[in-house]
Amino acid sequence: MVQEEAILKLPNGTEHRIKARKDTAAAKPIFGGRSILPALQGVCLYRGYSVPDLVDQAQALEDGVAYLLLVGEKPSVAQLAEFRKEIQKHMLVHEKVKAMFSNFTINAHPMAIMVAVIGALSCIFSELDPLDEEHRWLACKRLIAKVPVLACWAYKTSIGQPMMYPRADLSFAENFLYMMFATPMEEYQVNPVAAKAINAFMILHMDHEQNASTSTVRIAGSSQANPYACIAAGVASLWGPAHGGANEAVIKMLEEIGVPENVPNFVADVKAKKEGVRLMGFGHRVYKNYDPRAKVMKGLVAQVLQELGIEDPLLKVAQELEKVALADDYFVQRKLYPNVDYYSGIMLRALGIPTSMFTVMFAMSRTVGWVSQWNEMVSEGQMRIGRPRQLYVGPKERKWSESKARRGGSPVDRGGVRKRASLKRFEEGKELV
Repeated sequence: MVQEEAILKLPNGTEHRIKARKDTAAAKPIFGGRSILPALQGVCLYRGYSVPDLVDQAQALEDGVAYLLLVGEKPSVAQLAEFRKEIQKHMLVHEKVKAMFSNFTINAHPMAIMVAVIGALSCIFSELDPLDEEHRWLACKRLIAKVPVLACWAYKTSIGQPMMYPRADLSFAENFLYMMFATPMEEYQVNPVAAKAINAFMILHMDHEQNASTSTVRIAGSSQANPYACIAAGVASLWGPAHGGANEAVIKMLEEIGVPENVPNFVADVKAKKEGVRLMGFGHRVYKNYDPRAKVMKGLVAQVLQELGIEDPLLKVAQELEKVALADDYFVQRKLYPNVDYYSGIMLRALGIPTSMFTVMFAMSRTVGWVSQWNEMVSEGQMRIGRPRQLYVGPKERKWSESKARRGGSPVDRGGVRKRASLKRFEEGKELV
């Protein structure tokens, strides 16, 4: 690493020199403890394991991917069995928290519900000490277990259906589908293709370095706040369309394009910077080539649609838009390639998940990464409260001087002064009424 100076130029022309470190190895990865992103190589790893490989070969909970992110190593057979048992036990939600759902209006957005009920867990588990290792481990397991249940209940509340409890005989992904779509009226059979897709979605979205919501969780956690409140803060950050709502924005864009034949005109409008026209689902702050998660999602969505016998016209629009954009120097030179959000919305639609739940799905999956980041930060033993620097660009120091009119006060003020003075003289016996 080489110590250098960076010049930050502000819109008003002011320049600030700040210390910076430049990596002398161009291909060295940008990394966090859990996910590693060698951006120039287009690779994404969880604790050293390839994320595409984990999607192909493992399950989010049953094969220990969540445990891997939390602890840093694959669990032994005994450790995994105990972890699965604990997660299943903690999927039960306190009845006081369940009662909250009856107070939300039927048109409440599921993400608004999630922010409220996850934060409310801090009321039920207020005794938690974030500096206690056992307490932290318990909080992590509770959140991983309960957030998918709360997510499904948020959906059921928004459509006015009865909430379904998880079942001990179902896997993590199967339980999610059961709680989302089952009703007490009839038996629900989980489609294995759908369960596989949910499992893949969860693994792909579990963690991804220092994004906006993860940084929010860490900043909140740095004050030693209750972890349930920290995760609620992360959910609020994720809610924004520039972050967790990106796949919903992609679906809206594809619907506006309509058919593959309209793609050239849309691309021309994007390049011309036409007002109201934006290319969604392309580009990434870290990857400057094809997002490796997007490659997995692209293959997965085609497989899911084929196995479910669904023909979504938006898939053809998405494929044509990708083809045209990747052949255009305008986008290639700007390193605009599809990211994980580009195809994920189409897959979720095929599973029957409404667009209002897309960001909730993201939050459910990212909870594993959030609690892993929070736990690691606190356990390092050198935690300091987050305090981002702010560069002041306003006026220089100046003095405050009151005008004569302000010192005199308004007519109402002056009248009030006279009345108080008169009252004081009366109380002192100097004035008769």
